Amino acid sequence: MSKVLIFAEYAGDKVKKGALELLSAVKDSGMEIAAVTLGPGSKAVAEELGKYGAKTVFACESDLLKDYNPEAFCEAVCKAVDGFSPNYILASSSILGRDLFPRVGARLNSAVISDCTTMTVSGEQISVRRPMYAGKCSAEVDFQNSTSPIILMRPNQLPVADASDGSAEVKDLDAPSTDLKTMIKEVVKGTSEKLDLTEANVIVAGGRGMKEAENFKVLDELAETLGATVGASRAVVDAGWVPHSMQVGQTGKTVAPSLYIACGISGAIQHLAGMSASRVIVAINKDPEAPIFQKATYGIVGDVFEVLPKLNEEFKTLLAD
Repeated sequence: MSKVLIFAEYAGDKVKKGALELLSAVKDSGMEIAAVTLGPGSKAVAEELGKYGAKTVFACESDLLKDYNPEAFCEAVCKAVDGFSPNYILASSSILGRDLFPRVGARLNSAVISDCTTMTVSGEQISVRRPMYAGKCSAEVDFQNSTSPIILMRPNQLPVADASDGSAEVKDLDAPSTDLKTMIKEVVKGTSEKLDLTEANVIVAGGRGMKEAENFKVLDELAETLGATVGASRAVVDAGWVPHSMQVGQTGKTVAPSLYIACGISGAIQHLAGMSASRVIVAINKDPEAPIFQKATYGIVGDVFEVLPKLNEEFKTLLAD
C-alpha cells in the first residue's frame, strides 16, 4: 500500500483550507494517509484532520516551532518522513510551503514540483499539472525513481470533501535541535483580519485605474459586503498605495478564488499569470481594448467609480434576501 504524508498548516485551532483540499483529494485513494502539524496547539487540530481522512497525525508542540523557522521546520518534517516513509509528500504552495519544501527536498534528495493546479490520483499513483511561462502552457508531471517526491498544490484548486466521523492517531515528534543557524527575533503581523489572498474565495483587486490610494476605500466597501480580500496590481504597489502583501501577479501572489473582480486593471501578462486560474473573473475597465477582457468571464466597460457603488448596492440587496 502506498503512503502519503500531508503537511497541514493551521491558524489558531483551524486547519487551513489548502490542507483539507489535499486530504480530500487522496481520501478515497486507498493509500495510507498521515499528516504532520508543527507548533504549539498542533495536537488540537488532529481531530479535524482525522475527519478528512488522516489516520495518523505526527505532531510537535515544541516552542521552537511557535514561529516559522526554516531550519527547525525542515528538521521536524524530515523526522515525520523518517517515521512514516511516505511514497508522496503533499503540501500547499503557500509562502511557507515554497520556502520550506525545497529545503526538505534537498535533505531527502527528493524531487519537488511546486505551484501545481490539478492533481490526478489513479490507484496509488499521483500525477499533477502545473502552469509554465506565465501560464502560456502547462506541463503534466509524474514521478519516477524519486524517493518521497514532494508536490506543492496551489490553494483553492481542489474541492473539499464533507467531514466524516473518522479519527486519527496522534504520534509525538521529538523537538528539533536547538543548535540552529537561524534565530527568529520578531514576527510583525499585518493588522488586517481578512484571509490571506492565497486562501481567499473572493478577491476584489484594484489597479492604476483607481487613480490614488484614497480610492481603495471603494474596494474595501465592496469587499466588506462580499466577505472578500482586497488585492492590487504591481503598478499600485510600486506607487506605494498599498503594501506588497496585497500584490497579485508573477512577482506577487498567485491566487485562484471562485470570484476575482478586477477594478481598473489593464491586464498586463505579469498580473494575468497570478490570477488567471480564478473560476470567475469580472473585469471593470473604461478601455474596451484592455487585455484583461480577454481573460474575463464577464466584462463591464465603464468608469470604475460609477460601476462599483452600483455593484455594491446590488450585492447588498441580493445578500439581504
